[in-house]
Amino acid sequence: MDDKKEKLARFGIATKGFVYCLIGVLTTMAVIGAGGKKTGSSGALESIASMTFGQILLGITVLGLLGYVFWRMYQAFDDPENKGTDAKGLAQRTGYFLSGLFYGFLAFSAMEILMGSGSSGGGGSTKETVVAKLLDQSFGQYLVGALALVFFGKAIYQWYRAFSDKFKKKVKEAGLDQKARELMIKSGKIGYTARGVVIGIVGYMTLRAAITASSSQAGGTKDAFQFIQNEFGSFLLVIVAIGLFAYGVFMFLKARYRKMATV
Repeated sequence: MDDKKEKLARFGIATKGFVYCLIGVLTTMAVIGAGGKKTGSSGALESIASMTFGQILLGITVLGLLGYVFWRMYQAFDDPENKGTDAKGLAQRTGYFLSGLFYGFLAFSAMEILMGSGSSGGGGSTKETVVAKLLDQSFGQYLVGALALVFFGKAIYQWYRAFSDKFKKKVKEAGLDQKARELMIKSGKIGYTARGVVIGIVGYMTLRAAITASSSQAGGTKDAFQFIQNEFGSFLLVIVAIGLFAYGVFMFLKARYRKMATV
């Protein structure tokens, strides 16, 4: 990877961090009554557009998201980390590809907002639409059930990343000073845990939609936040929101210190 491509990839990783920090801040503000709103990635982009110089900032965010798409596709197809072509390696590379698709869609949504033609409620309606289309297919409930299992698998993987020695080992191998290393480990651990909680709840709602054959039972990040607040209280929602902010901080640190593998 040449210098320009590396800078684009790092900018993309940092942009992902910015979006997560914004989600954490907006959700926390909403819970404590200081403005803001409970929202996912798409809703966060709408909030950017409403800021001072929001159009410029949103345009920069679009470029950053496209940078992250480039990085994920580079990981998926060029395999700079030598994941290989065995079952485990292909599964990881497929995950990179799907992540790239998601952030590509997010970049497109941001461009729609930038041009004044896009609007979102925070991601939940999009997932409901996807689930509704799946339910219309033959064996639709089974397809939605399989999607729920994918979410559960991703949630478990987030928790594995949070508490595995492999995660800590990678951070320690980055050659950071002690202060930066400790911050990266703590923010990553908290962030991965919070992400796992949110993704797990999205999986639960998707499974609920499969069982009831009702797309209205599905939901995205915003709906997961509402579920947490309704079932477990505002305090826990604030903890999760802070955790997502921590994940954003972790992504900033990753953008700064990550060793970008080359083929």
